Amino acid sequence: MKEIKRTVIVDALKRTDYGAEINIRGWVRTRRGNKNVGFIALNDGSTINNIQVVVDMAKFDEEQLKPITTGAAISVNGRLTESIGSGQNVEIQADEILVYGTADPNTYPLQKKGHTMEYLREIAHLRPRTNTFGAVFRIRHHMAMAIHSFFHQNGFFYFHTPLITASDCEGAGQMFQVTTKNLYNLKKTDEGKIDYSDDFFGKQASLTVSGQLEGELAATALGKIYTFGPTFRAENSNTPRHLAEFWMIEPEIAFIQLDELMDLEEDFIKYCVRWALEHCADDLAFLNKMIDNGLIERLKSVVETDFVRLPYSDGIKILEEAIAQGRKFEYPVYWGCDLASEHERFLVEEHFKCPVIMTDYPKEIKAFYMKQNADGRTVQGTDVLFPQIGEIIGGSVREESYDKLMARIDELQIPMKDMWWYLDTRRFGTVPHAGFGLGFERLMLFVTGMQNIRDVIPFPRTPNNCEF
Repeated sequence: MKEIKRTVIVDALKRTDYGAEINIRGWVRTRRGNKNVGFIALNDGSTINNIQVVVDMAKFDEEQLKPITTGAAISVNGRLTESIGSGQNVEIQADEILVYGTADPNTYPLQKKGHTMEYLREIAHLRPRTNTFGAVFRIRHHMAMAIHSFFHQNGFFYFHTPLITASDCEGAGQMFQVTTKNLYNLKKTDEGKIDYSDDFFGKQASLTVSGQLEGELAATALGKIYTFGPTFRAENSNTPRHLAEFWMIEPEIAFIQLDELMDLEEDFIKYCVRWALEHCADDLAFLNKMIDNGLIERLKSVVETDFVRLPYSDGIKILEEAIAQGRKFEYPVYWGCDLASEHERFLVEEHFKCPVIMTDYPKEIKAFYMKQNADGRTVQGTDVLFPQIGEIIGGSVREESYDKLMARIDELQIPMKDMWWYLDTRRFGTVPHAGFGLGFERLMLFVTGMQNIRDVIPFPRTPNNCEF
């Protein structure tokens, strides 16, 4: 086969130098035709769009073409021509075809027919080849680029926090343990507890649930930082909104107040959505057509609309008034309750019809590190609530006073023996500071219109599922 430099399909589709020799490579989506002419739809993952390869059957031996079935990988040399058919501007008139790898049509799992999302999760190693997941994972790349771009442009430093830790940021206790101990012959203390002295780290260690605490100390040195990496929750949650392994974005900023934090949250998420609209138009158009026909309109509305800023107490009043007027909720509403997704979505989708940043939550339902308001009942927490998703960002002003933070830790009886380094940030040059956490997959759900969080990460980790 003649050596011609490869052109990726996303670039080939933009070319207008008709008659040029071109090489494209990819996987066959479909092949059709008759005894005179054949048509191969080829895709290489660079775009949602296929390129059509036109095969003059008189030029090729039938036996050579037999292996070219759905899923086969091929290389094509040919001439770029203007397409006379609808749906594409260019096509390739094939001169040479090389088959890299075949795909037995009797066993290849991705034939040209509709597949359920549940079935595709069972073949997660192949689902990126589908139109839907190709679109999702290209958008995932672009959202990661948007995140890094936003923070870099705004003077943040990318800070890497540890995945293995001896501390539990949220005090939740639902952590995956990391150990080299022989689980069949565990060394115990005299009290019958597991003795970790002979373990790799010499103490109990776990996979992190958040990089926030380490991020706070970085902010007190570098001014403003962000983390972006995997986090882990050992929650037995089989819902469309939970994963055991997911990615988190957590900025922390020194010398910042509540209003400035909310400005940052709104600017950040609008930047990411705007990036998707500008850089992922073809993929979004496909998802808008095939998955959620209100997707693009919803994305545009987020960019164009000011977020409502709503104190928790006012939100409770709105929900109580809705109940008084006959609105039914599965979960009760009262001051002090932790709002359920149905409550959050009512406020966003039905009452305000735009994103909401809820603030000033009761301290009892929020983490120990949040700064208390003067009323002694509420804290300066901020949750950004989105249509279809509910909470997409959780943040707060952090308590910078050592005495107040210790009082709260003592009140909640949080074990802090391994947290001396965190408390030092309040002892040596403490400053007002704040930050938030955004679950990357929650953002992906919103931007793609997908309905299950397991379908916006390549290999989902959930209870009883650790395949691939």
